[in-house]
Amino acid sequence: MFDNGFARLPDAFYTRVQATPVPDPYWVAHSASALALLGLDAAALDDPAWLAALAGNQPLPGMDPLAALYAGHQFGHFVPQLGDGRAILLGELNGWEIQIKGGGRTPYSRGGDGRAVLRSSIREFLCSEAMHALGIPTTRALAIVGSDLPVYREDEETAALVTRLAPSFVRFGSFEVFYHRNQIEPIRQLADYVIARYYPELAAHDEPYAALIAEVSKRTAHLMADWQAVGFAHGVMNTDNMSILGLTLDYGPFGFLDAFDPGYICNHSDTHGRYAFDQQPDIGAWNVTRFAQTLVPLMSVDAATQAISDYPMQFGQRYLELMAAKFGLALDTHTPGLIMDALQLLAANHVDYTIFMRRLCDFDATPGAINAPLRDLFLDRPAFDAWAQRYATALAGPADARRAAMQRVNPKYILRNHLAETAIRRATDQRDYSEVTRLHALLTRPYDDQPAFDAYAAEPPDWARQIEVSCSS
Repeated sequence: MFDNGFARLPDAFYTRVQATPVPDPYWVAHSASALALLGLDAAALDDPAWLAALAGNQPLPGMDPLAALYAGHQFGHFVPQLGDGRAILLGELNGWEIQIKGGGRTPYSRGGDGRAVLRSSIREFLCSEAMHALGIPTTRALAIVGSDLPVYREDEETAALVTRLAPSFVRFGSFEVFYHRNQIEPIRQLADYVIARYYPELAAHDEPYAALIAEVSKRTAHLMADWQAVGFAHGVMNTDNMSILGLTLDYGPFGFLDAFDPGYICNHSDTHGRYAFDQQPDIGAWNVTRFAQTLVPLMSVDAATQAISDYPMQFGQRYLELMAAKFGLALDTHTPGLIMDALQLLAANHVDYTIFMRRLCDFDATPGAINAPLRDLFLDRPAFDAWAQRYATALAGPADARRAAMQRVNPKYILRNHLAETAIRRATDQRDYSEVTRLHALLTRPYDDQPAFDAYAAEPPDWARQIEVSCSS
């Protein structure tokens, strides 16, 4: 039933471990669509054996738990050994690796308790599934298991485990640890494993390792464009949080833009703004360079350099395509300027990014139209009017078709911090998980009008400005 392809690598890549049990585990939430990836349905969770396994209390027969080794550049500084300090890979089912986060200490916990709390588990569960529904490559979240076991962060909280799914959890740091130890053979073994399992078409390439770098670079560039277009800030773009498959990995202090602010910093711990929203594309390039460096022992420096040279073009082209679709514009010489000018207006007027883009779908290009729902978002109405006149001239085609196409790429609902915080407070203070379930259901259909939930698409309340999310989140 279960497999574990990663466990067939030499034991230099991991340590076999058993999770530390939690008392009296219970279900908090689950994702039916993530269960379906494993060939399961919700009825499977009625089996106490699944609850025990995903609580870390008793693996299912055939599971082969392990914690992976890796290193990484954290906020630009190299840390020679990290690894799964609180995550445990249980095994693989139907081609998906199953990992629990919060399973207790491993050899890589570096003095930590290896636990996750309910607060952070809810955030990761909701955002993983929300990003998938937005069409952005991501790890998936299968379920949250809770326990009344106390866990100490800034205050006493309760333990939880979130079950994550991915075809692979190999990351840039999985290669970095061996590069900085000058251990070439493990680099080759890991690269061969990644190519054979996830990029088999590269095996016949004249320079398969260079081709691997180029593919990872392209996927990373596209991922950065996806993030920028939807207004998502990751918060901790360390190389140990960068997926070899171009997936959004390790949800901690993330945030979606409310008022459009290019310099938005979602991570309270990021005091210098290294991972600010507008820095993400360049940090993606920096991280890809660190990955390419690890494979230089297997090829020439020139080959590795050439393999990442298309990153700026890959990012720019993907971002422009996404933004042109969001604005309902054809790709021509005037499009980039029109889009950039709109973003500058949003920033200058502190306009909510998601609300603006959604209302833009209903833009009336008829001469003399006021477009009051959009116009009223701006303090500088004359500046908006001037832009709107240019925009109306650039639009072409039937309005109904344009509106429908734009609504398919401009979400009405995103996981705003205050929505997550409301669900968290009900869960932690009242043991009421209904808001987690409600938010999850809403966010699986982010592009659909759901009139009963219009309040979830409104601007954040004033108290939301006080929310701070840090690396401990």
